[in-house]
Amino acid sequence: MAADLPERGRTAQREPDEHEVREQLSRLLANPYFSHSKRFPTFLRFVVEYTLAGDAENIKERILGIEIFGRDADYDTAADPIVRVTAAEIRKRVAQYYQEPAHEHELRIALPSGSYIPQFHWPRGANDPVLKELDLAAAEDIATSEANPVPRPARAHRHSPLVLALTCVVAGILSVGSVLLWQAMHHTALDFFWRPVLSAKEPVLLCIADQLQYSSMSLRDAAEPTHQVVLSDNLTAVVMDDVYAIVKVAGVLQSNGKQYTVKGEGATNLEDLRNGPTVFIGAFDNAWTLRLTNPLRFHFANNADMSQHEIVDSTNPAQTHWVVDRAVQMATHNYRDYAIVARFTDTNTGEPTVIVAGIGRGGTIVAGEFLADPGDLAQLQRAAQAAGDKKNMEIVLSTQIIDEKPGSPKMEATYFW
Repeated sequence: MAADLPERGRTAQREPDEHEVREQLSRLLANPYFSHSKRFPTFLRFVVEYTLAGDAENIKERILGIEIFGRDADYDTAADPIVRVTAAEIRKRVAQYYQEPAHEHELRIALPSGSYIPQFHWPRGANDPVLKELDLAAAEDIATSEANPVPRPARAHRHSPLVLALTCVVAGILSVGSVLLWQAMHHTALDFFWRPVLSAKEPVLLCIADQLQYSSMSLRDAAEPTHQVVLSDNLTAVVMDDVYAIVKVAGVLQSNGKQYTVKGEGATNLEDLRNGPTVFIGAFDNAWTLRLTNPLRFHFANNADMSQHEIVDSTNPAQTHWVVDRAVQMATHNYRDYAIVARFTDTNTGEPTVIVAGIGRGGTIVAGEFLADPGDLAQLQRAAQAAGDKKNMEIVLSTQIIDEKPGSPKMEATYFW
């Protein structure tokens, strides 16, 4: 009887329906393993929906690169591993999610190694009646074997510790190797860009845009929070979208044990910039960014009435590819935004300088995401290597803004010197 139970166990498993898969996907994406990222939820939702729609045959690396990451149709998948790196990170986060006891009985959404097509199945836990029957049969077999022991060669007992030790060694080597491989994939690109900043002895200064935009402030009554009192004040505010870039950059610094301070651009002076590395966030609302990028090949510009903002290539100033029309921006909230990311040694201070600045707010958001994403920085690293591993670099990024929300960053141009 016990021999046919495994077959019965397989047939007893009910296939999850689309509604159950989507519910579980929502649980996954609401978890901090995914909710703090934009790219991972987009990737996982894309492959799940394609699979549920019966289009699994179209879930291929090139299609994912084009649809999710904005790559060109003819991009080199061998040279640009953004899809593979992202999938590997998603597999790790999914595994971490299901390792938590609170999720061990939930529907499984798995992304098998070597594939981008997700699989859906129910866990076979302690409450599975088929497993209970299997466990009972196994217990009966154990009881029978103990009642009627079968003699075993003594040699097997002598060799088993050696076999066990060898197995542990091999498993340990494979485990360490996989960890090192994962670290190489995820940290080398970050080190490539951030090393000059992280290796400096002094703390990093984050020079952020600030704007005086409030003449009053509204405070809530502690005893009755629905009651508000308006007080006169002059408040220095930080644009909320710049906060996303600040958090991304600060996260990189913090994860590497690097101390940093934050100052508004109006309160920052040249002496501050001489005290160590500086990261400048924001463009047209940060005077320091405009001053420092003005001599560079790619720099910001605008017309007299500030109705058009652009990034100019000083080697081809006539080109008008990277322009944001403010009237379109404000009327539709659907447009293409552009940003400059740069890392160089400032000739005036002799210190490492990083620029994280978009024409619009969406551009600054994706610039911050670009500098915290191993896949994006791996693409930049390959471009730098092809250019001879020069020390300084400047990149123009673009992103599509839809309903005021930016998509993934795309490298439009690079320059190394």
